[in-house]
Amino acid sequence: MAAVDLLVAEIGSTTTVINAFNNLSSADPVFEGQGQAPTTVLDGDVTIGLKNAITNLKSNLRLDDIKWNDLLATSSAAGGLKMTVHGLVHDMTVKAAEYAALGAGAVIKMVTAGKLKEYQLEEIKKQQPNIILLAGGVDYGDEDTIIHNAKMLRKLDLPIWLIYGGNKVCQTEVKEIFSESQTKLLIVDNVYPEIDVFNIEPTRKIIQDAFEKHIVHAPGMEKIDRMVTGSIMPTPGAVMNAAKLLKEEIGDLIIFDVGGATTDLHSVTEGTKEYQDIMISPEPTAIRTVEGDLGVFINAKNLINEIGINKIEEKLGFEIQDILENRKPIPQNKKEIKLIELLTEEAVNRALNRHAGEIKEIYGPSGRTAAAKGKDLTGVKYIIGTGGALTKLKKNKKILANIRVKNVQKKLYPGMKADVLIDQNYIFAACGVMAKKYPEAAVKLMKKSLGII
Repeated sequence: MAAVDLLVAEIGSTTTVINAFNNLSSADPVFEGQGQAPTTVLDGDVTIGLKNAITNLKSNLRLDDIKWNDLLATSSAAGGLKMTVHGLVHDMTVKAAEYAALGAGAVIKMVTAGKLKEYQLEEIKKQQPNIILLAGGVDYGDEDTIIHNAKMLRKLDLPIWLIYGGNKVCQTEVKEIFSESQTKLLIVDNVYPEIDVFNIEPTRKIIQDAFEKHIVHAPGMEKIDRMVTGSIMPTPGAVMNAAKLLKEEIGDLIIFDVGGATTDLHSVTEGTKEYQDIMISPEPTAIRTVEGDLGVFINAKNLINEIGINKIEEKLGFEIQDILENRKPIPQNKKEIKLIELLTEEAVNRALNRHAGEIKEIYGPSGRTAAAKGKDLTGVKYIIGTGGALTKLKKNKKILANIRVKNVQKKLYPGMKADVLIDQNYIFAACGVMAKKYPEAAVKLMKKSLGII
């Protein structure tokens, strides 16, 4: 039997991973090893998959038994929180609200800008959100749209949370509107308090807290909630924590996390002066986009349909129908691995295209001028791969290296000087949740996993 300081479980949509760590309070923290097993949501209890992953860990470490002092967890097994977002102007308050939601592990099902209409209320009900996020207006700015939208949302009287992160002048009136409603009102600081100023962290924190309460709805998650000694974080939020921590240590970076159901792209960069000087609207330093239609197992059919089966079989040199009908979450043979590599490459390219900003031509009184809009990735120093696919595939570095461009044409992609690194130990999510208690250990462990320490 062996004892470890900490186990961190990452309960994904397809795979459950368990990581073991020691010496976290020392100058030399140690990653002891990892176990994994298929997630068992369909079996009605995700703790089965967790126990199987711990069994796999013991086998990998050649131990009869293992004990631990602490157990932490991240999860996306219940799916993200379903949210609808309602703001004033899309490129300002709505965008700020979206970034707050995505950075906290939420899945945005609907977005509106301006005054809500009756037909939009019906659409909100159809989406069955767990949370509604209402924003709008800089502080001391527009009030009419916010109050109108608050009254419209009050009509729904849904027994869910509504987060208000808009013009602070309206807080008292918004409270009155929802005073006798089933809807639970949570008021946070304005997500867009001044022109060109984002303030998304307070809203992100509230959504993460809500995620912890929501995550127990996955079959068996209430048992894991009793097992852990700390909070259960949304996996995307944990990876974002890791990304922000690492950026302070090594510089601007982006992190791809390709999973079975989604592809997440986290970027932590201020961009370059060249494009910031012509940027139409600002972007937060740290943002995440989640592509809920891009996954290599549960949502593989979306990628396959986009590429086309004939084109895939032409590239691979073999038929894939039998593989699609019988494959497991973890690839079992060379053909399955080759298919996963192709789908991972497609997911990375599509996620990058959606995440990155672009150069636009604007026509005005003085003629045609260039302007930048969206996230500027041209100053990125590191392109990092994490998640089940990018940490295990042999072509992982090649897939990420190919996204670099020699010269910016239209999209604001990373340049050729950006280094490609892989989270070789697949521990970024674990380090993100660990960082609350052991920030220095988390940084050292991530750098070790990237091979830069």
